[in-house]
Amino acid sequence: MNLPGTRSLRARVTILATVLVAAAGLLLLWLAWSLVGDAVDAVPHMPPGTIVRVDGVDVDASTLAQHLRTHAVNRVLIFGSLAFCFVVAAAAILAWTFTSRVLLPLREITGTARRLSVESMGERIGEIRSRDELAELARTFDDMLDRLQAAFDAQRHFVANASHELRTPLSVIRTELDVTLSDEEADEAELRRMGGVVRDATERAGQLVNSLLLLARTDGAGLVVREPVDLAVLVGRAWAAVRAEASARGLRAEFSTVAAPAFGDPALLERIAGNLVENAVRHNVDGGWLEVSTTPGPQWSTLRVRSSGGLLDPAAVPELFEPFRRAGVARTARSGAGLGLSIVRAAVQAHGGAISAEPVVGGGLTVTVHLPAGPHGIPAL
Repeated sequence: MNLPGTRSLRARVTILATVLVAAAGLLLLWLAWSLVGDAVDAVPHMPPGTIVRVDGVDVDASTLAQHLRTHAVNRVLIFGSLAFCFVVAAAAILAWTFTSRVLLPLREITGTARRLSVESMGERIGEIRSRDELAELARTFDDMLDRLQAAFDAQRHFVANASHELRTPLSVIRTELDVTLSDEEADEAELRRMGGVVRDATERAGQLVNSLLLLARTDGAGLVVREPVDLAVLVGRAWAAVRAEASARGLRAEFSTVAAPAFGDPALLERIAGNLVENAVRHNVDGGWLEVSTTPGPQWSTLRVRSSGGLLDPAAVPELFEPFRRAGVARTARSGAGLGLSIVRAAVQAHGGAISAEPVVGGGLTVTVHLPAGPHGIPAL
């Protein structure tokens, strides 16, 4: 199948090659004509009035010389023109033929691109016969399609999980309303109980929506606000928000927080510290422990949060940073949607920092975050 774009390129290449060959042929024809004329003019002339017998006919020598010169030049022009037309025609045919073969991989790439859609992202160009830049273009195109398909799959998975998470509180609200409204003998206590359940489900849905909005804001976005912030202060605020919950579960907390400057969006930096400390409390085991430390550096400041918990497979730890992923029942909180570490990773990447996690021996998780201590590490908008 010849696509319009490749046909146009094929025609332009053929015309260009033909014009170049024609120009070269005209130059060669002019040189041959000039050389033959000069060669004839260089032949020694006989004295004027000299008579030469040619085929029994007496001819003036000067007339014969002029005739020979004109005859030689004309034959050069005739045969040169025939050769010129032949060479130009051959160049056009060869250019059209070889261009078709050279552009075949490009037609395959274009055809694959035209057939692609969101539903058919699995199609690839594959290996092509060419081994030049077009083959490299085909490989690059296939790699791009792999990344696009992975992005589409992740998007579908994210939307499906978000829908599932939102469906749960909405189902609770609808069930409570249907059951209570169908009970004609429901008293004030029953209505208050229903109101409490509906309020809790609404709060959960609201938290999920806020988390999704925050993740959409931080994932792949640049920073709008850039200010110096102390990580130790952020850790203190985060601990104050979950201290009561930690005490109720009997958690032992140890802090080694010194002034550690970080530069970036204060709201996102506070969310990083808040999510890590909240996860250390809510995904912990009753009577467990947690350790939080901050370390300053000349270019990068470090925030490290370690906590006890269930045993984790080291191969499954990277999945904790994916949206709605929870590894192990022991680290599944009674609340939350599995977006905490996803938001943390997106916020850290927006600051140009780095984040890593590793399981703790005996059960638990250690998360380490490196953030720029100054504006040197902040990516430009």
